[in-house]
Amino acid sequence: MNKVPKLRFPEFSGEWKEKKCSNLFDKIRNRVDVEENKSYKQIGIRSHGKGIFYKEEVTGKELGNKRVFWVEPNVFIVNIVFAWERAVARTTENEIGMIASHRFPMYKPKKEILDLDYITYFFKTNKGKALLELASPGGAGRNKTLGQKEFDNLKIILPKVEEQKKIGSVILLIDKKIEKQQEKVEALKEYKKGIMQKIFSQEIRFKEDNEEEYPEWEEKKLCSLGETYTGLSGKTKDNFGFGSGKYITYMNVFKNIKINLDMIDFVDIEEDEKQNTVLKGDILFTTSSETPEEVGMASVCDKDIENLYLNSFCFGFRLNSFEKINYNFITYYLRSPKIRGKISILAQGSTRYNLPKTELMKMMIKVPCFEEQQKIANFLSKIDDKLNKEKEKLDLLKKWKKGLLQQMFV
Repeated sequence: MNKVPKLRFPEFSGEWKEKKCSNLFDKIRNRVDVEENKSYKQIGIRSHGKGIFYKEEVTGKELGNKRVFWVEPNVFIVNIVFAWERAVARTTENEIGMIASHRFPMYKPKKEILDLDYITYFFKTNKGKALLELASPGGAGRNKTLGQKEFDNLKIILPKVEEQKKIGSVILLIDKKIEKQQEKVEALKEYKKGIMQKIFSQEIRFKEDNEEEYPEWEEKKLCSLGETYTGLSGKTKDNFGFGSGKYITYMNVFKNIKINLDMIDFVDIEEDEKQNTVLKGDILFTTSSETPEEVGMASVCDKDIENLYLNSFCFGFRLNSFEKINYNFITYYLRSPKIRGKISILAQGSTRYNLPKTELMKMMIKVPCFEEQQKIANFLSKIDDKLNKEKEKLDLLKKWKKGLLQQMFV
């Protein structure tokens, strides 16, 4: 077994040593003496290394006989039910006074041999995940629980604590960069949401180049602007993943205001087969979702792509004229908070919600003149371009971190 990482700081040398978890940690158990009339704030641990979150306050009466423990700051904590899914974290001073379930054991690293940041990052690597799975006997899901003895017996290959601290500090620095970039992305999303609300409620109006006002927006039925068509029909799972045809997936429509070419997949279409193709300027809608708020998400195909089809869980809408309606404008409009609220009201169902196409087509919308549509679409497209660039920066940082995690640990 290799006991040296692929990527290492030049000031360190020599092989890493194998140690058992039982020799690396002291287990912390400070049980809460629950009082009925007192309120308690509980923590949870997200899977996939996403850290700690805070739950709503509960009273001692609501807790009843549940075994809960005071959260110790600056320790390694794990959710034994989803340890195999990287439900691990480190606690901080922010969690002092909060409580944790008995399913969240806490481990204090022995300072002379183990760094807290290092070991937390280690269990987020593929190697760390594999060890947590090994220590989680049982079936899938909630039956795959981390065994305390199994965890204690895990063997981890470690450098000296000085090298651990250097590795941990570098990854922590990248995490801070990721956090700042995430904040930038979220701020842009909120700005876009707010500006769309103001534009489509006409709180903000664009003007002609000579500063003249554009005409008032006209009310129209959606069905008066174009016609609908269905997605692929008569296909089985064996027809997908290969072939000369390309198709737009449900998630491509759901996630993107403009179709993402990188998310297009393949489908086998026979020469004489009759299927509706997607053309440039077509607006696509999702027809179903698990919540009414996510039904009827609109996306536009803004590129000319040959042999392009639509998945069967969406439908298309083809505009009658590009001279009267700007397809980018109408898609932004259909994604605006006000119209999303109207569409979600149309959703029907109980466990899964469906969008009645005929009801959507009856919906009244307000449309400005073509010139104002173009200005609105161009303005919002520039915001999207900026947002996409910031998202790309975020993705690159995450990939960089992932690469370091795999190369700096053994």
